Amino acid sequence: MKTTIFKDFQFEAAHYLPHVPKTHKCRRLHGHSFFIRLELKDKIDKKHGWIIDYAEIKLAFQPIYDQLDHSFLNDIPGLENPTSEILAKWIWDRLKPKLSILNTVIIKETCTSGCIYQGF
Repeated sequence: MKTTIFKDFQFEAAHYLPHVPKTHKCRRLHGHSFFIRLELKDKIDKKHGWIIDYAEIKLAFQPIYDQLDHSFLNDIPGLENPTSEILAKWIWDRLKPKLSILNTVIIKETCTSGCIYQGF
């Protein structure tokens, strides 16, 4: 039986979307309190009774968090057009090699808008 666990993070960052029309509000520099949920799916380890220690997830994500928090996302290589979709894939690409059981990256840039990425 496979089970899904999750670990949530939040960071603050500024960005703008360079490829939308000049009149679009997201073309202007603005910031968000980004919410990130990392979901991992695997079998429960019988000895420990868990899939993975949450501390391991935090440790694996920490360098990514440090790069994103209080930054201008457009200046980060690979995030020149930092939509939620691109940010989710960018995080996936950096985290999946460290957490092979990563199943989903969820990004929320506002309380009501976000993205769910499950790799390809």
